[in-house]
Order: sequence, then structure tokens, then C-alpha cells
Amino acid sequence: MGAVNHGYEPDVPPAAAALRRAPVQQRSAERLTRILDACAALLDEVGYEELSTRAVAARAGVPIGSVYRFFGNKRAMADALALRNLDSYTERVAAGAARLPDGDWRGAIDVVLDEYLAMRRTVPGFTLVDFGMQIPVGRPAEETNHRVADRLAHVLAAQIGRTPDADLQRTFLVAVEAADAVLQLAFRTDPLGDPGVVREARELLRAYLARVLD
Repeated sequence: MGAVNHGYEPDVPPAAAALRRAPVQQRSAERLTRILDACAALLDEVGYEELSTRAVAARAGVPIGSVYRFFGNKRAMADALALRNLDSYTERVAAGAARLPDGDWRGAIDVVLDEYLAMRRTVPGFTLVDFGMQIPVGRPAEETNHRVADRLAHVLAAQIGRTPDADLQRTFLVAVEAADAVLQLAFRTDPLGDPGVVREARELLRAYLARVLD
């Protein structure tokens, strides 16, 4: 099986970068999960502009003070949700790549793309929040794409027989930027992702990465 780097530690703990205070007890962690789940559901129902901390508290079934214990405002909640999405994505990619033969980088890239598509189609709030590049509209994606590329380089380095050095990180950053642009087009033309455009994204990634990884 692929020698995936399961020991990779994310650059931020789950959702911690956006928290006022990290949970230290199981009960507090469960309450935080309910708050983020409520935030995600409401994003799909009412959008970011109509989202409020009070509505999130009501949906989560917690006092408003519990929300403010973790978050100063709704933007902090959205940022924490984006980081949770990225942590989940990293875990899903690592698990999928671990089932592949050593060196099967094309299979690994399929996992990278397919797990993104699955989350985009099924995870509440993902369409608006993604990994942090959607709110507010027009927010620069550079920092987020760098973070995604860094995660992928570390998680897949062993699988593709490379070290996660600056060259590999740059290669993945270009691939992430290109895929991001094409997949945004796919979901603009079809809420589930236009199959033809998705195929083009897959071929684009394979053609670009073959130059470096073959």
C-alpha cells in the first residue's frame, strides 16, 4: 500500500486559528462541533450576509454566550468552518491515497480531485466557505491555496516518491491554482459540477504533473 505520511501535523489544529478559546473538555468540544454544524447548515439556508451568531446559537441549541466564548463574530465562525473543512479534506485524501500502490501518482491525483468534488457536493456550507477562499466574495485566495498546496505536498510526498521540498510545493501550488480556476467554472455552469469541465480539470492536472512526476 502507499506509504502516505499519516504523521503529518497540520499547520493549524482543527479550527483553532479562528477560536477565541480552544475547548479543553469533551463537553466543550462537542458544543463547538454543534456550533460549527449549525453555522454550516445556516450558510446553505440563508447565505453569509443573513447569517448571525444569534441564529447559530438557536440552531445549535446553546446559549449565545457559548458562541461568543469561541468566536468574536460570524466571520470567525466561517473561518473556523473553513479550517475544519481543510482538516477533513486532508484526512480524506490521506486515507484514499493509502489504498493505492506505491508510486501511483495519477491515482493519488484522482483522489485529490474526487474528494474535493465529494465535499463540494455533500458537505453543508462548503459551497460558500470552501477552504477559506469564498467569504467575503472577492477575497484573495492566495493564502488559502498555499495552505492547500502545502497540505497536499506533505500528505502525498511519500506516495509519489518525492520529498516535500520547495520545488514540490511550488508544483502543487500551480496545480491547485489551475484546478481551482477550472473547478470554479465547472460549478458555475452546473451546481453539481459540469462533468465535461471536470474531465478537462482532471486531464489538465495529469498533463501538467506528468512533466514533473513521471
